[in-house]
Amino acid sequence: MFIQIQRAMKIKEILHAIEQIAPIPLQEGFDNSGVQIGDIHQEAKGAIVCIDVTEAVMDEAIALGCNLIISHHPLAFRSFKSLTGKNYIERCMIKACKHDIVVYAAHTNLDNASEGINQYLADMLNLQHVRILDPQKDKLLKLVTFVPHSHAELLRNTLFNAGAGSIGNYDSCSYNITGEGTFRAGDEAKPYCGEIGELHTEPETRIEMVLPVYKRSEVLRALISVHPYEEPAYDFYALQNEWSKAGSGIVGTLPEEMDEEDFLYLLKDTFHLNMLQHSPLRGTPIRDVAICSGSGAFLIPKAVSYSADIFITGEAKYNDFYDVEDKILLAVIGHYESEIFTKNIFFDIISKKYPTFAVYMSGFDVNPVKYL
Repeated sequence: MFIQIQRAMKIKEILHAIEQIAPIPLQEGFDNSGVQIGDIHQEAKGAIVCIDVTEAVMDEAIALGCNLIISHHPLAFRSFKSLTGKNYIERCMIKACKHDIVVYAAHTNLDNASEGINQYLADMLNLQHVRILDPQKDKLLKLVTFVPHSHAELLRNTLFNAGAGSIGNYDSCSYNITGEGTFRAGDEAKPYCGEIGELHTEPETRIEMVLPVYKRSEVLRALISVHPYEEPAYDFYALQNEWSKAGSGIVGTLPEEMDEEDFLYLLKDTFHLNMLQHSPLRGTPIRDVAICSGSGAFLIPKAVSYSADIFITGEAKYNDFYDVEDKILLAVIGHYESEIFTKNIFFDIISKKYPTFAVYMSGFDVNPVKYL
């Protein structure tokens, strides 16, 4: 499925659209999301979206004339001292370089995004009142700045538009205090108010706002663009608060409770599963549902703490089925099966933002795990 290109576009524009939903700073420390190979400043000719970059996907991109591959799993997690083509990863990297193909991954940053894969799965199950299962920490900043009263409203609105001032389900959040600022302009200064060489006192508003750490540069540019002072005073403070808009897993509520076995069959039907694994049935109905795509068994204790009736993930260890005991029902649907819809997310982001850009869902992106 594709739409023909109508105008020249840089690859970086396509990737910017992805990162508006899944900013790179949301990724986990072990991850390698982002651009892995290639020049993002070149003209975009077409994109293929996939879960894994394989030689078949690479050949597909070449055949279709695409010079951008967007995958969920990074092609490479580690650095290389040499590229000899001894395995499929190195062969893909060599082929990408030869054909000027940009290889890009959105992995745990998409997992942790509020509009990422877990939200997508929750929507497929019609979950309501969803919230992040394990919110991220150390991803927020507090901005404090000072401005003459005459410019306070303009500065506030500009900062809001740049991405500051959102707390949970509220936006345009700020705290404002009036006071006095003092300064003496030097000989080379061009003061907005006051005189060169004279101590000046100016009635000012102190403005405080919270912002995501990845919005720092954008918010600072916005502040400087409208602040009347030649040298605006501002501070960014790191916060340890949990951020309810980003993190691992998701938990929500079904519109109506369901029988356990009926819900497991609903899972199979909704996610097009040939099979699934589950712990022993508990004999209790399902209403509160926790989800983490991929290898999410580490969140079982969190799901239990939320009193979820079932925890759905892509992978779990043998002992995890014992360890849940009677506390929660565990359903394992397969790593690939739990993340296959990342392709839909990529496709939807690009086609909605750039409806005239040629974007393809890979037809050679297949589950490496086979079943008899």
